Amino acid sequence: MPELTFLGTGTSNGIPVIGCPCAVCASTDPRDRRSRTSAVVRDGDRTYLIDTATELRLQALAAGLDRVDAVLMTHAHADHTGGFDDLRRFNELAEAHLSVYADASTAAMLRERFAYAFVDKFPFYGGKPDLTLHMVEGPFNLFGREVVPVPVRHGRLPIIGYRFGDLAYVTDAKTIPPASMELLRGLDVLVLNALRERPHPTHLSLAEAVAIVEELRPRAAYLVHLSHELSHTAASALLPSGIEVAYDGLTVRSRGA
Repeated sequence: MPELTFLGTGTSNGIPVIGCPCAVCASTDPRDRRSRTSAVVRDGDRTYLIDTATELRLQALAAGLDRVDAVLMTHAHADHTGGFDDLRRFNELAEAHLSVYADASTAAMLRERFAYAFVDKFPFYGGKPDLTLHMVEGPFNLFGREVVPVPVRHGRLPIIGYRFGDLAYVTDAKTIPPASMELLRGLDVLVLNALRERPHPTHLSLAEAVAIVEELRPRAAYLVHLSHELSHTAASALLPSGIEVAYDGLTVRSRGA
């Protein structure tokens, strides 16, 4: 059954935010120290990285991550791709190319920004990322597991979440189309973004995320991509039973296949 570890749960600024004196940024609660949002899914003997956050190296060290079998990209914003070059260490560890999955627009941006990662230049691994890019156009097979892409809207930008069996991961959404809501039914575990209490043009607010969870009714839901407007304790106090605030390093498991 899939197991997910939250490598990072914060916004594009990370928390603490540079130069910010607010109570959350000054908090001594370790759950309020949020690096940029990303996760790792362990499914049997395979390990999948979702996004390459800016702090990927530090996240991998903290989580004891020493193997990645595939990388699944949600979109190409800098906080989700800033650690892309650190994939080269996983090439070196495996002595093999690494597969990256992305939709067409994200793939195009990755090729533009990291062109060197998709060209074989060196006769050894580790000097740079050595990657094989796969276009996500619908459900695909990943080492025997069907992975279902879940299209959502990050403001006007179309991006994708991913479903692995009865576990799904969606970040940076503002709206979830009806067809994608259907893809998220029958879940054991749902991960969903919730930026803050106030509305935001490109991210779900806390109340909007709660409404989606209450419609989908997974067994458990975990919120990510929180800003420094909400401490872990304060956000948790606003949530109904069955919905929790994730934090960096938390591991959750689905109960089904």
